[in-house]
Amino acid sequence: MKRTTYLLASLTALTLVFTSCSSHKVERVDTKETIDLSGRWNDTDSRLVAEDMVNQILSGGWIENHTKDNAGKKPVVIVGLVYNKSHEHISADVFTKDVERAFINSGRVRLVQANEKREELRRERAGQQEFASAETAKKWGKELGADYMLNGDINSIVDTYKKERVNFYQVNLELTDLETNEVVWIGNKEIKKYIVN
Repeated sequence: MKRTTYLLASLTALTLVFTSCSSHKVERVDTKETIDLSGRWNDTDSRLVAEDMVNQILSGGWIENHTKDNAGKKPVVIVGLVYNKSHEHISADVFTKDVERAFINSGRVRLVQANEKREELRRERAGQQEFASAETAKKWGKELGADYMLNGDINSIVDTYKKERVNFYQVNLELTDLETNEVVWIGNKEIKKYIVN
């Protein structure tokens, strides 16, 4: 019995020594800093692709055509679905939020909420009709209709050989006139990463 107790105490002590010696370090870094640990799609890829693609969209001829045909009014855009067709889990929501932010920051278009957020806003407006004062309740039928919808997909190809891997990503986006279904802009952005394990 004494031997078992002694052995158990020794194992517990050794476990504590080894776990206290393990090196675990957490460091805060700038969110704009590029850190690529695995070679997979990451926050930097999402932000840079979104910014680049919005710059492509805003340099297209469609925006000048719209303002010319609509007495100088800015086009109203809604960011629709971006499908993840890649080999890994990519949060398309993070990417679409980066695209929306880049649109807003450009100041060249007006942005309206997409499907789920729009429904949430409508529920709030409905609640105001019953519970808010008549002077402060927001009225129905005042929503801003979108002129264009942006949709797209994220694709990938992986090539591996022994300890080497290449991850290739292609993001495709299309901007469509909501009234006519005319595609007014198509663009893509590619990223290629070479990884050695």
